[in-house]
Amino acid sequence: MRVLALEEHYATTEFLNGPGRWLASRTGIVKPISDLGDGRIAAMDDGGVDVAVLSLAAPGVEQLEGSEAVRLARACNDELAAAIGRYPDRLAGFAALPISAPEEAADELERAVRGRGLVGAVINGHSRGRYLDDPVFDPVLARAAALRVPVYLHPTIPPPRVIEACYAGFSAEVTFALSTVGWGWHINTATHVLRLILGGVFDRYPELQFIIGHMGEATSFMLPRFDATLKPELTGLRHPVSAYLRRNLNYTFANFSDEATYANLIAQVGAGRVCFSADYPFGSMRAARDFFDALPLSAHDRALIGHRNAERLLGL
Repeated sequence: MRVLALEEHYATTEFLNGPGRWLASRTGIVKPISDLGDGRIAAMDDGGVDVAVLSLAAPGVEQLEGSEAVRLARACNDELAAAIGRYPDRLAGFAALPISAPEEAADELERAVRGRGLVGAVINGHSRGRYLDDPVFDPVLARAAALRVPVYLHPTIPPPRVIEACYAGFSAEVTFALSTVGWGWHINTATHVLRLILGGVFDRYPELQFIIGHMGEATSFMLPRFDATLKPELTGLRHPVSAYLRRNLNYTFANFSDEATYANLIAQVGAGRVCFSADYPFGSMRAARDFFDALPLSAHDRALIGHRNAERLLGL
């Protein structure tokens, strides 16, 4: 069965020397994340992945000033598009966007999609403490809706004031883990999604699609609570929060391999909203594929999660 992986990462040399320099401290990461050639394809073959949809690793360009962000985003998107051109049957990509310059980001999304063949955008959390429900970012959301391409909302390090308020007081190592991979990445992404919903983004753009990883960043577990406490008569929205989570959000594994977490996600949103991903090279493609293959799924649902949902969402 064909398998598409939706949250797989790459980095260029220029990115690694700039906002991605933190990756240099990660043992064994720089070589595989930099490989956009035969080594990447071999790793996909070994991991049982037919097509990898690549996105620039966090923190992306979201924390850079406008002109610098525009230049680096364009360079990364061009390098990614060139790699896809060399392996058109194996690779696809999400565009990096300089959202600190929203009008330029919207134009870069259109250039990347229409001119370079990318299939959507990746946005790494906030831009210097500002989230996508802020009206300043509406040009980006409007353009994604007009182009009918999804936005992958990926976690990033929370703003400094959030780290200080919520995660400080421990060793530097514990604070970093708690504010990122242990909790902060996920809960801040979930909050970001709620801000998009409560800010009326999906009422304004009902066809706009977002993707989040890590089995839904805890949103599926909280979904009944959202509906009980954030009712339309309070929020002024057209629908309950759950309707947007089931209509405008899509979800990937992204290095989560717990069957109970997966079962909760499927129970709340259904197999038609879930896609396979491995979070490579931070996660193992082979481990993700083995987890997927062992899930108790019907042939229909296995095909949806393995490739059909992604093909529909990305036009592949």
